[in-house]
This record gives sequence, C-alpha cells and structure tokens, in this order.
Amino acid sequence: MIYDFSFQNPTRIHFGKTALTHLADELKEYGTQVLLVYGKSSIKKNGLYDQITATLAAAGKTVCELPGINSNPRYSQVLQGCELVRRHHVDLILAVGGGSVIDCAKGISAGAYVEGDLWERYYQNQEPLSNPVVPVGAILTMAGTGSEMNSGSVITNEDLQLKIGRVFPLAEMSPKFAILNPELTYTVPRYQMVSGIFDTLSHLMEQYFSGDDDNTSDYLLEGVMKSLVHSALIAVEKPDDYEARSNLMWCATMGLNKILGLSKTQDWMVHQIEHQLGAYTDCAHGAGLAIITPSYFRYIYRDGLSKFVRFARMVWNVDDQGQGDEQIALEGISRLEQFIRELGLPQSLCEVGATVEMLPLIAKSTDQNYKARFGTSFGGYKLVEEKEIMAILNACLW
Repeated sequence: MIYDFSFQNPTRIHFGKTALTHLADELKEYGTQVLLVYGKSSIKKNGLYDQITATLAAAGKTVCELPGINSNPRYSQVLQGCELVRRHHVDLILAVGGGSVIDCAKGISAGAYVEGDLWERYYQNQEPLSNPVVPVGAILTMAGTGSEMNSGSVITNEDLQLKIGRVFPLAEMSPKFAILNPELTYTVPRYQMVSGIFDTLSHLMEQYFSGDDDNTSDYLLEGVMKSLVHSALIAVEKPDDYEARSNLMWCATMGLNKILGLSKTQDWMVHQIEHQLGAYTDCAHGAGLAIITPSYFRYIYRDGLSKFVRFARMVWNVDDQGQGDEQIALEGISRLEQFIRELGLPQSLCEVGATVEMLPLIAKSTDQNYKARFGTSFGGYKLVEEKEIMAILNACLW
C-alpha cells in the first residue's frame, strides 16, 4: 500500500570525476567567512586539503578550521564549532569527509544560534528547529551514511554516554550542495570502507522491513540492495575499481535521501540499539550494525515472515524449491551473515569491545532513550523493549 506523502530534497549533487570543479561556482552563493570541518589527517595526505583551500582562497574566502572530527562525532566538537561560527560570523560550513563530519557540521549549523541548551532541545527533546541556521556544503570522502543528501545528524554526548540521531527539516538542514567524486574514497582504509557498505545496507533494510509491505518503494529498495551487494564484493577485491566505488557511493546517497523510504513506516530498531553500543564502545557504526542485525532479524522474522521470504528470494537469490517459508527466511538471514563475513566485518560484540557488564546498560539506555523521545516502544514487526534488546545483545556477544 502507498500512503500519502509530500517530498522535497534541496541538495544539489555534483557527481563524478570532475565534481570538485563545481566548488568554485557553489561558493559564489555565500559570504566570505567559511568554517572548514574535517577529520584527522587523510585529506592532507592525499592532497584534497590543498585543492580545497586553494579554491577557497581564489574565491576570496576567509577560512577558519575545525579538524579532528571523530568517527562518532562528539557533542564537545559540535560546541567548538558553534563557538567558531559565532566568533567568525561564518557564512558557510564546508564539511569534508564522511557522514560523521557532515553530521557534526549539521549539529553546528543548528546549534550556533540556539537559545538554551542545544543537546537538551534538539537532540534529547527533539524540539522543532526555531533559530537561524548556517548553510552547509559537503565534499564526500567516505560513502555510507547518506548524510550528504539528508537532514540527519547523529551525535555522541560523551558525558552522558548517549548517541542520538536527529532528523531536522529537509529544507533547512540538508546540505545545499554535495560534491561526490568516487575517486576520493579510494584511500579510505578497508575497515572503514566495509563499515560504510554495511551502513548503507542497514539503511535500506531498516526501510524495507517495516510492516507496510508491497509498494513501489520495496521494489526500489530491493534493486539498490542488489546493486550494493554486487559492487561491494568487487570493491573488496579491487578497491580502486571506479565503477564499483561509484555504485557504492550512489547507493549510499540514494539509501538515505528519503526517496526510498517514502510511504514506508520504517523500523530503525537496529540503529537505536547500535547507537547505544557505539556510545559505550565507540565502535565503527557499520561494524556495530553488522553484529546486531542478524540477531535482531532472527528475533522478528516470524512476525514478518512473508517479507523475509521475499528478501531471501529477491536480494539473495535463495532457491526455495522444496523449502518451507521459515527455511527460506532463515536461509536469507544466513546469506546476509555470509556477506558480512565476506566483507571482513566483526560478527560478535566482544570483537568491538563490548563486555557482559555493558549489555544491561546498553539495553536499558536504548529502551529509555527511545521512550523518552517518542513515548512508546517500537519495532517494525514485533515490539522491542529492554528485555528483548537484552536477548538480542546476548545472542551476538560471542
């Protein structure tokens, strides 16, 4: 069934080998003060930093910088950026990196001129955006989150041990432009590349397994999942294969720019659990998702059996001759686990630093955080609360 929806995405995409040449024209739309936000040292090692700063200088921009953004961006880093925006009267925040850098830039954009406590208002309480924001532009160097074409921002409050995602209004907080050159992802370490791949797949599955089955979005999601799996296995063997890396980059962007989720209620329970896993272990987001997903699917598959059968057939090409629906569904989950192994991602929580003692804290904080924000428990096919989350975590500890 297709439910009513309205949709608009304001991000202008420049994709391909010449994408960076469009930066100069994009800069003409903004004032002179630019905040450059980026990660640790990779963009300086590969020469991208020099290219960008040369373009900024030629455009007459004055630049201040916020380097060193973590793979799970910290609230303290957002606050540093907010202070820089106010001090330098920044006209544009230019995020160079993966989704973590772009998420951080959006947090800075929303929080620089907020009245009151940014964390409490916009992340903890999910209040409507009520203050002026600073435009964000993005130059993507790691594919996975889709943050380059959406209004989401996931931030970790290290003092509270909470990792919370916030979807701001699309028109106000989506990047105004995004530059996507697949070649810029070649130097990403393998572990980050495969983490990004699974993050993309998880976004697609969170929208697919949501209890409102058999609409156009399901067919689109299946197509993108198949494309992702095909290109991922090529990229693992040949990281500089342009076709594979370009497909992975576009799959990631399409996976979370809202188009594929239209008319879907969506699930996102795996993400809710992983956010708290990340808050306690600081693990790579995609790696955490890869560990939790099979365990979660085995908990809910009977309540969404027909969809899991379809997933097995359409995405993993499971031969269902002579098998019952439960066997087919479980074979699809097993094929997913095989894919995780082929990517070289971890398969147990202990591999990313989780301990037995952490699990009750992760389960409780996941449940409490969700209920505090939305007033109810959740699950696309099956209700998931603290005890169920604990069981899911226990199933993938070792």
